[in-house]
Amino acid sequence: MTEKKITTKVRVYSYNELTEEQKKLVDLARESTSHSYSPYSNFKVGAALMLDNGEIFIGANQENAAFAGICGERAALYAAGANFPGVPVKSVAITSFTRGDFVEEPTAPCGVCRQAFMEFEKNGHPIELILAGREKIYVLESFRDTMPLSFTEF
Repeated sequence: MTEKKITTKVRVYSYNELTEEQKKLVDLARESTSHSYSPYSNFKVGAALMLDNGEIFIGANQENAAFAGICGERAALYAAGANFPGVPVKSVAITSFTRGDFVEEPTAPCGVCRQAFMEFEKNGHPIELILAGREKIYVLESFRDTMPLSFTEF
């Protein structure tokens, strides 16, 4: 038997340490939580992503009684893909709001969202991931960092 240790590099920032572009995406993600339709979970997720061409898309989670909704980050991703097919995603910011405030710790995307974004990282084009909590903000260089043992041959 051999053992392999897998690690993920996460940079931790405060809002003021972010670049202006990162701040803009965090602000839009926070604002987009107000567009969430989440009467069942009461957990609002907002996302904002920027394409390589500078276009920005926002998304918010949308629930329904059949539990067949969509996460905020995939809502933004699929809107971007539908409007600008083939244009790479540069970065995405994600935040969550519940019980009257933004979450303390940054919220990571679900596995379905991680896989969806990884499929947009084709051709060696990583997507920067910005996870914004109330004070702490995690920045990862690539969605691949969130799923080191993922499906990669597609």
